[in-house]
Amino acid sequence: MREQFDFFLDITEDVCPLTFVRTKLLLERMPAGSIAMVRLQGAEPLANVPRALALAGHEILTSEAEDPEGADPFRPHRLRVRKVARQP
Repeated sequence: MREQFDFFLDITEDVCPLTFVRTKLLLERMPAGSIAMVRLQGAEPLANVPRALALAGHEILTSEAEDPEGADPFRPHRLRVRKVARQP
């Protein structure tokens, strides 16, 4: 089954904090309710990007390695996140 998403961002070549900055900028341009697929790799981005997005109120839908043997943070991972509307 193919995962659905509206926007795609590959930050596998970036390092923290640029990984979060690029992801945050994408989400700011997206309409509420849309889904982004973010391709990332490395221990820091895998820990920091999902946590920061969740703290900002966005919904983390999935976070999985592209490779089925995927516990290794140096393998690319895919993070699906739904943008939640800002609360007043």
